Amino acid sequence: MSTATSTAPPGTAPGAPAPVKETRSDRIVMICNYTALGLFTLAVLYPLVYVASASLSDPKNVVSGEVWLWPVGFSTEAFKAVFDYDSIVSGFSNSVIYAGGGALLATVLTLLAAYPLSRKGLPGKGLIMALFVFTMMFNGGLIPTYLVIDRVGLLNTRWAIILPAALAVWNMIITRTYFQSTIPEELVEAAKVDGCTDFGFFWRIVLPLSKPIIAVNLLFYAVAQWNSWFNALIYLTNEHLFPLQMVLRQILIQNNFDPSQVRDTAELIRMKELQEQLKFSLIVIATIPPLLIYPFVQKHFVKGAMVGSLKG
Repeated sequence: MSTATSTAPPGTAPGAPAPVKETRSDRIVMICNYTALGLFTLAVLYPLVYVASASLSDPKNVVSGEVWLWPVGFSTEAFKAVFDYDSIVSGFSNSVIYAGGGALLATVLTLLAAYPLSRKGLPGKGLIMALFVFTMMFNGGLIPTYLVIDRVGLLNTRWAIILPAALAVWNMIITRTYFQSTIPEELVEAAKVDGCTDFGFFWRIVLPLSKPIIAVNLLFYAVAQWNSWFNALIYLTNEHLFPLQMVLRQILIQNNFDPSQVRDTAELIRMKELQEQLKFSLIVIATIPPLLIYPFVQKHFVKGAMVGSLKG
């Protein structure tokens, strides 16, 4: 009695299926994919490289258009002038306050709203959730919102920037889904049997298990506050309260930059060239903080965002 034997290719484990041979069409698809991804990567990286190079080049070379990829005539004059300009320094400080304080407050409110809505025993949970979702689709509009901010006395205060963005319903929904996926009802019941209160359970068990979603919320809210300028345009008239993005808008769009405010610069005759280069250095300064923060929360960010958005 004869038995059929199959020979596997060299390097293949016995009994393992033979690898599928790559066809010509597969190679063409892979080449097209890599080409498209490469072009997309270049489209994203080139503006970043160009802005960084222009901010580190000699102002004369930037104005003349000689800079197209790498710095030409290395110079840090623009960055020195930036930190001599009072509005930029105060704007940077204000943005740190708005981003840090706003992110902390918004994250606390999001957690306090999302956790009760993730539990089955909350009375009226469906109605409360419907009201939250309703605000995502409908709002009073700009003028009623401005009147509310005015009537409660928040105009020209830091709270006018922090409070209107204190809770994002979309972030709350992601956080609620994360709680539903990672905090089982059995764990809640076991804690109640041991005499743990709802607040004690939230503080001692839920929060330590929720570091990924907390990191996601902090990053989302901080970046949103850092890039925000419209609320400052509407609610603030005191320039000492302007965030960095508002100052950047004045320089980039309105070209409202007074060279006389730049102190301790020796080359006043190149102020016009320096004014043009300051735009690039400001973009670099405004971009650095989010880029520095993201690597520290990347691990938690990916886990929290995926669990909160795909499960439940």
